[in-house]
Amino acid sequence: MNDAIRTCLPPDRHPRTPGFAIPAGAIDTHVHVFDHRYPLAADRGYDPPESTVVDLRQLHAALGFDRVVLTQPSAYGRDNSAILDAMLQLNAVTPDRARSVVSLGMDTTDDELDALDRLGVRGIRVNTDNQGAAPLAVGELTDMAARIATLGWHVEFLFPGEALTSVLPLFDSLPVPISLSHFAYQRAADGVTSPGFKALLGLMRRGNTWMKISGANRVSASDLPPYDDLTAMAHALIDAAPDRIMWGTDWPHPNKFVSMPNDGDLVDGFGQWVTDPALRHKILVDTPELFYRF
Repeated sequence: MNDAIRTCLPPDRHPRTPGFAIPAGAIDTHVHVFDHRYPLAADRGYDPPESTVVDLRQLHAALGFDRVVLTQPSAYGRDNSAILDAMLQLNAVTPDRARSVVSLGMDTTDDELDALDRLGVRGIRVNTDNQGAAPLAVGELTDMAARIATLGWHVEFLFPGEALTSVLPLFDSLPVPISLSHFAYQRAADGVTSPGFKALLGLMRRGNTWMKISGANRVSASDLPPYDDLTAMAHALIDAAPDRIMWGTDWPHPNKFVSMPNDGDLVDGFGQWVTDPALRHKILVDTPELFYRF
């Protein structure tokens, strides 16, 4: 057992209804589930709050989101059982409601990849930011990317913001689309003219990277709203790649230990950055629908 394991705050169990109309078919592209039936990785860096598919349904009923992408959290390592089970439960009630992004090792066979694709998996996650995530090594990732390219999958990366420039050559070498979340951990305090953010804009303009302008509370100067210090960054990313921007709640916000945002406030933060209904529809519905093949 890792002595450094910290206990996360639970999510706000009373999400506010957003202050603007969420378009029909909206997709929350970044959530996790944590279910005590599935053992956590021994080398994890945090103890997550119990956050089940039942809780997720209640969240989305309050927020007005119809579809979801489940993302493998580091606390489960490469055991994707919890998110796959949640995806199956959601799709059993409402077909094509859920997709997922998993963590895999090189021992995964091509037949297993095909089976995961049929279930609704659309990509693999490489997380070098959180303890326990067991990311593929660079050489392994190159080989795995070649294999998943035939399925139309992507690679979703999570890494410390200061590492962005060092991983750009890797991104350019991969034969699959790239997905980044949480503004690629570029801090609002550093501004749109920082070297890291300018490098991110250059990456977005090259045409093979999709960005989730999620996790406002992770990169804003404050854990809690308003998140208006991210407006310029959000606008710059949208201007650079208007057809490759998505959004997600990051519920239940693992790795938060001091304060916890209300998910309705996070949705309203997005609504403040993006005021045009047509653009909201593109970001919340059209782009993720194509990217995750709903």
